[in-house]
Amino acid sequence: MTSRQVLVVGLDPHRIPGPWDPAPVTAAIEAAAERFRELGIDAQNCLIGLDGTDDVPALIAALDAHPWDCVLLGAGIRKNEELLPLFEKLLNVIHLHAPATPIALNGGLHDIVDATLRHLP
Repeated sequence: MTSRQVLVVGLDPHRIPGPWDPAPVTAAIEAAAERFRELGIDAQNCLIGLDGTDDVPALIAALDAHPWDCVLLGAGIRKNEELLPLFEKLLNVIHLHAPATPIALNGGLHDIVDATLRHLP
């Protein structure tokens, strides 16, 4: 039996200008990755910079690498009104390259896995 495949698309905490401490966000991303492993889910992170320009090719490559059971588009991208153009760009890339794949939307760092589980068989 093959494991379920999940792509998690979110902001790269180390590429957000500070001053701020990216460590809590990095820890939450790592905790979600560990929980995915515990559930037998193969999750891959695709972390994006604030403008996303250089990251779209990497997202396309990840989406085209194999079929995904779910793509999570992170709350950090969606909830910031200033990032609406980036959210639209990423959503359209996901729709174009994985049109049959469910897209999960989380509320924050605390529910990355739970949001994804809503869309997995």
